Amino acid sequence: MQQVGLITGASRGIGRGIALQLARLGFNLLLNYRSNTPAAEKTASDCLAEARQNGHAIRTEIFPGDVSDLNTHKGLLALVDQQFGRLDLLINNAGMAPRHRLDLLEATADSFDELLAVNLKGPFFLTQAAANYMLNSRGKHGSGYRPKIITISSVSAYTASVNRGDYCISKAGLSMVTALFASRLAGEGINVYEIRPGIIATDMTAGVKEKYDKLIANDLTPIPRWGEPDDVAKAVAAIAQDLLPFSTGEVINVDGGFHLRRL
Repeated sequence: MQQVGLITGASRGIGRGIALQLARLGFNLLLNYRSNTPAAEKTASDCLAEARQNGHAIRTEIFPGDVSDLNTHKGLLALVDQQFGRLDLLINNAGMAPRHRLDLLEATADSFDELLAVNLKGPFFLTQAAANYMLNSRGKHGSGYRPKIITISSVSAYTASVNRGDYCISKAGLSMVTALFASRLAGEGINVYEIRPGIIATDMTAGVKEKYDKLIANDLTPIPRWGEPDDVAKAVAAIAQDLLPFSTGEVINVDGGFHLRRL
């Protein structure tokens, strides 16, 4: 039976990279996006092509919706059930940067509320809904059914950026979401993981490219380059292929070694 992956924020950047990698592995895919329908359609089309090149015939569906809206969660899982009848992999990838980078002493409640709704509340409750769906459908899929949940966080989970405190807080919260659900679901046969990207070349980081070019050139990371969406996607692929069966609640750093403390 073909496995099925649900990816939020899948139209571009890291989410698109993950979708392409899972297509190469033969996953059927439900691709969530917020508003850019042409980009989502292109990702879906490119996934079909990648799958064909790797000897797979897959199906893709796209679904627009803001992950901060719990009705989006209901729609996603209803579509999964209708079109595929199973869910093997949830990837909480959708997220946003603050609309304006503001000093901590000037941060606004509106920005805080928006960032936590999209980056933290959304993944928390989608994980809850997906986990319940996985648990309720176990009887249909036999003993080989080993669903997994992955949350894409950020090095901002532990790195203070005083001009985007709301973003850092939202990503720090995701680490606890992973720990909580990993603890709750381990006995149910569902492993939960956090992938923590560093400086990745995407639309979100395009506006600070010059800044990070200089930092990387000055030894910010032991591996002296920008990360690419495919770097994150390869970590997802390892989990998707059940290559970490005795690990749960694990944080996988995809950051060029940024997390190392060096003198």
